[in-house]
Amino acid sequence: MRYVTIVLWTLFWSMTSAIAQVSIGIGLPGMSIGINLPLFPTLVRVPGYPVYYAPQLDSNFFFYDGMYWVYEGDNWYASSWYNGPWGLVGPEFVPLFVLRIPVGYYRNPPMYFRGWRSDAPPRWGDHWGNEWQQRRSGWDRWQRSSVPAIAPLPIYQRQYSGDRYPRVEQQHELNSRNYRYQPRDAAVRQHYEQQSVQRPALSQQGAPQERTPRPQEIQRSNPPPQFQQGGPVVPRAPSPQKGDEDNRRSAPTQAPSRQRDPATGEQRQQSQQGTVQREQQAPKPGQESNQRGKGMSQEPRQEQEKDREKRDERGPERNR
Repeated sequence: MRYVTIVLWTLFWSMTSAIAQVSIGIGLPGMSIGINLPLFPTLVRVPGYPVYYAPQLDSNFFFYDGMYWVYEGDNWYASSWYNGPWGLVGPEFVPLFVLRIPVGYYRNPPMYFRGWRSDAPPRWGDHWGNEWQQRRSGWDRWQRSSVPAIAPLPIYQRQYSGDRYPRVEQQHELNSRNYRYQPRDAAVRQHYEQQSVQRPALSQQGAPQERTPRPQEIQRSNPPPQFQQGGPVVPRAPSPQKGDEDNRRSAPTQAPSRQRDPATGEQRQQSQQGTVQREQQAPKPGQESNQRGKGMSQEPRQEQEKDREKRDERGPERNR
């Protein structure tokens, strides 16, 4: 019965850790690991270790060699800022002195830590298996007298809290400007350099990518002079309808204007001068009517005189 209980308990925690890994995600920028610190935490040194821990936090929060380390959901995470974003660290790449932190300084230890000595490091070989134990052989043995010097805390980060917490693209610049310490541990230096390179690239992923414009887009962006500001305005022709098309078909098309020949221009000028002279010589309509009236008035007088002469001649003949 006891064996069955142990097996069920092991299966339960393996399923819990798998669910935690899926819900947290791996390698995502700005991932949430269940820790949200509004203020810079109070850090206290672990006696005899080059490591700080946060006694006031309900989480496994540490600081070693210029970086923050958190053990949450059966995974290790690292960051150069106290509230992330956090980068996932595989068990085979966790720094040795982080692995050596005694169990008693884990403020939120997992269930499988129970029964382990509080003044000794966790039994990582039992938890991660023989393969890990072989790759990290000797991780739990070191000379107490040769412990490296502890790294200074980045106290300047206290002024960046709440809404003033810097964005990802600003963190590396602020850290390099205000925190002169460089990691000495080879594993820590690798994580630090990797995050310094990845964070500017991750901050630009949301930005729209630039692309070379197409010729049609260039033509649209640079309109011809008549459509630019200050140029002549050309009204747009309305969309042709059925009635307009019929009117256009029935209306005579205007012949295109031709360039005048100098010879034809002189002939037209001479013909215009001739028409002007003829118009000047031709009598006006009023003059024609006057002349006609005079001619008509003279003709009846001559006839009257002829009638008188005939009468005079007939008179003596009658007397005879």
